[in-house]
Amino acid sequence: MALKKHKKLLLILLAVIVVLVITVPIVVVMVSKLFTAQEHAVRTDWSFETGDVFAENEEWQVEFAEAQLGDGLRAIQLVPKDIEDEDFTFYDLEVQQRLEGALESVKQSMDWTATTPLAVLNPYGTGSNGLYLYFTTELDTQVSYTVHVDDPEVPDFTATAADASGEEYTRTHEFQLIGLVPGETNEVTLTITGSWGKTRQVVTFTVDMPETTSGYDTRLTVTDGTSTQEQAEGLFTMMRVNGHLGYGFFFDDAGVLRYEMVLEGFGLDRILFDGNEIVTCVSSTKLARINGLGQVTQVYDLGNFELHHDIGFGAEGEVLALAEEIGAETVEDRLLSIDLETGEVTELIDFSQLMESYFSTTRPVGPSDAFFWQAGEWDWLHLNSVQYMPEDDSVIVSSRETSALIKVTGVHSDPQVDWLAGDERVWEGTEYEDLCLTQEGDFVPQYGQHCVEYLRDGEEEGVYYLALYNNNYWATSSRDDLTLDVADSVGTDLYGTGSETSQVYVYRIDENARTYSLESSFDVPYSSIVSNGSLCGDAGNWVVNSGVSMVFGEYDAAGQLIREYAYECTMQNYRTFKYDMTIWFQ
Repeated sequence: MALKKHKKLLLILLAVIVVLVITVPIVVVMVSKLFTAQEHAVRTDWSFETGDVFAENEEWQVEFAEAQLGDGLRAIQLVPKDIEDEDFTFYDLEVQQRLEGALESVKQSMDWTATTPLAVLNPYGTGSNGLYLYFTTELDTQVSYTVHVDDPEVPDFTATAADASGEEYTRTHEFQLIGLVPGETNEVTLTITGSWGKTRQVVTFTVDMPETTSGYDTRLTVTDGTSTQEQAEGLFTMMRVNGHLGYGFFFDDAGVLRYEMVLEGFGLDRILFDGNEIVTCVSSTKLARINGLGQVTQVYDLGNFELHHDIGFGAEGEVLALAEEIGAETVEDRLLSIDLETGEVTELIDFSQLMESYFSTTRPVGPSDAFFWQAGEWDWLHLNSVQYMPEDDSVIVSSRETSALIKVTGVHSDPQVDWLAGDERVWEGTEYEDLCLTQEGDFVPQYGQHCVEYLRDGEEEGVYYLALYNNNYWATSSRDDLTLDVADSVGTDLYGTGSETSQVYVYRIDENARTYSLESSFDVPYSSIVSNGSLCGDAGNWVVNSGVSMVFGEYDAAGQLIREYAYECTMQNYRTFKYDMTIWFQ
């Protein structure tokens, strides 16, 4: 009898093991798909809190409501009457034109002065704590302002407003006041100065700014480093903060949130400055052109493609984007061209065709692979950055999956792989073996790198320098026949064991000698995936985001830490750049 019970228990145990063997991979795939699906989600709720509606414009189908900013400033909000419709989005030119028309009607309704300005909170729906101001002065003047919060840990924020007219001095002032801290009473002092430097008027008012729309922290944890170098001017721009996708966060040097950009979904990836406007990602399938007032002036719909990881200027009037085709067999292996005037989207390169012989040796990601959250996806190359080189109509792309930099020439005519840089063993036995640049010098090459950027020309034609974030993490999820013994300094654990570091690398590329060498490097907190190391300011400072470690920092030209910022997110923040934001500030 006891033997029968033992056998029965054994059978039950074996059944449980079989069930687990079958179901655990399924659960892993399901959870991973839920995680990655966040990037493709589109905002469906655009509503926001307002005070009482006091008027409406039938022509433009916009309601005017009181903004709840306290007693220090009377401000309004523009509420499209269809804001609760299922397909509504602020990233729609028809909606933007209606808001512009409604705003123009209010501008013309009376004479607005510096003491009684037209104030509109977030007029175009793209920046939750942006305050639009409009007024006129009798003489040509310039407006600067200071935002003060009654908290010793929040320093004053001072800037000179960039007027919508583009003029340094003007009699009609129209700008977006940036820097109001969400959830705080902000005292604002406007200083109006004549062209000879004389102060013409000083106006002070308070703004009780509502909390962030995203719920994200308004203050980061700040730690000073050992370098005494001054920080570069500008705002740190956090891009694709997991757990808070659909927003862009702009922080000052004190780690205080000064602007919350509201997107349709996804994240920024990168901001491109084009005159007095920016071009950036606003969802996984859209780019938009946005001016300093927060107004969307053009939308670029990618149709059957989804963005992945980078955009950059290409040939004149063109933006290049890394993407994937929705529903295609492979992911993260396409290069698109977007015409900035017409909005036409063209696929320039399908890398699975360009590098077909290598692609044919790969397979889709499995649930037990290093990049398990992509289980079922054929992520054989995983492109994560693109830099255009106009001299020979080429691009340099970064492939995380192969730990290689790849240069392709003739991208608008006859694309051809020119060279590859990285661990040559990845390419042994392939047709690209002889295209690998020769490593010159004794150093550990990059692994799993991100955000490769052109730095500067070298001393002769064909020589130049590239900067990159060396994640220093080796893993592959697309080949069964590739096993590399890497240096002990290279991480092989996604979350690290505590001893690993990543680096900012500067490579010297010599196309004449077909070599690459390590010009300089410095250690930064470890991040197995995502991240960037990019120049900022005139002194050669670096801003470095280590996404998995959940910190970014500003470093001096020698790689010494000036200041570090710790932040909250789910697993990672993709990138952090520092921009001077010339669309907002003079």
